[in-house]
Amino acid sequence: MGASSANCKAAGLDLDCISCPKGVDAKTRKVQSPFKTGVLNEGGSAGSNTDVRYVFEDGATYVGEWIGEHRHGHGIHTEADGSCYEGQWVDDKAHGHGKLLHSDGASYEGEWCYNLKHGQGTYLHKDGSMYVGQWANDSQSGKGSEVWADGTMYIGQYVEGQKHGQGSYSWPHGSKYEGSFEKDEIHGDGRYMWSDDHVYHGQWQRQAMHGNGSFTYPDGRSYEGQYVQSLKHGDGTQTWPDGRKYVGQWHKGEQHGLGTWTEGGSSVSCRWNMGVKTDEINVDV
Repeated sequence: MGASSANCKAAGLDLDCISCPKGVDAKTRKVQSPFKTGVLNEGGSAGSNTDVRYVFEDGATYVGEWIGEHRHGHGIHTEADGSCYEGQWVDDKAHGHGKLLHSDGASYEGEWCYNLKHGQGTYLHKDGSMYVGQWANDSQSGKGSEVWADGTMYIGQYVEGQKHGQGSYSWPHGSKYEGSFEKDEIHGDGRYMWSDDHVYHGQWQRQAMHGNGSFTYPDGRSYEGQYVQSLKHGDGTQTWPDGRKYVGQWHKGEQHGLGTWTEGGSSVSCRWNMGVKTDEINVDV
């Protein structure tokens, strides 16, 4: 994970993959409504405010409270495939607190607004992955936390089902990113800490180190300067723990252009061509 040799050039590091699962499927089945055909076969009439059982023509059932011909109050709606919603109803729609259990074992429990997940809620996938947080119009929106079955975790802000805003993302092998996200990607200012103790703190653009930033290595080296697509590019300074130092221009991860190299108390300004010193300009002792 990255260059470990203490030479003048600094290769770009391969970032751990951030293209993780994008959260729960916002297009989960809606609770069915209204009933138009069917047979009321148990427990009273669909005009009372008491619990009655209604069987739909497709085999779905509802047991609960009514107002007129609308499910209203507490009730349980079960589909023919076994999926089931139990909770509050208003005007024939899931509204208030309720739990939706899918036939494959996935579930959502929390607040609803007219058949849409809206407010605080928890979505549990059949593989054990889970989202806990805020929802708006059937999508993760607001503050939430998501844990995947392999231990990967995100805590932060969501907009319309995507990681967007400030958040932290950690991998099971120990790497972690803290900072800004945009549309499910690392973008903006943030700090990325690799499991082997490499650390980058600075600007990002679409998953890549891009802009001004600082990078520290576990062997004591450090770089501060400009990046383009995760490579040192532009003006930057790299130092070594034994006192060596390069200050100057970089191109695609290599010293390239004008720069000053310091070693053993002496500095030399010269031209560089893709990591190779080509033309000494002056020497100060």
